[in-house]
Amino acid sequence: MSRDEQTYAIIGAAMAVHRELGHGFLEAVYQDALAVELSEQDIPFAREVELPVAYRGRILSTAYRADFVCYEEIVVELKALDRLTAREESQLINYLKASGIQRGLLLNFGARSLQYKRMVFSKNLRKSA
Repeated sequence: MSRDEQTYAIIGAAMAVHRELGHGFLEAVYQDALAVELSEQDIPFAREVELPVAYRGRILSTAYRADFVCYEEIVVELKALDRLTAREESQLINYLKASGIQRGLLLNFGARSLQYKRMVFSKNLRKSA
């Protein structure tokens, strides 16, 4: 797989936030700090993006809300947990399914070191990278 410059840039911004703040803050603090860092690094993003869910061609009243969508094509979900589990990975996969976006990043600021997982989803392909 070729290097993905966009996800590397987002991970770099998240690492800068984690270096500065460390672990132990609430997720909302990391979300605010990451918005500042993304802006400073000229990474285009939208925050708290609603992702509608369709069922049999109809949009449901329940929707997901992604922490960020960067470059209009990468869903970024933040966590502040001791460790990531399959539950958080499933959440990101569902966001990708709902949005039709293929790439996603799961960022965990709760551990001593930043944890991240890059995920790719399409109807024919689902894998972690």
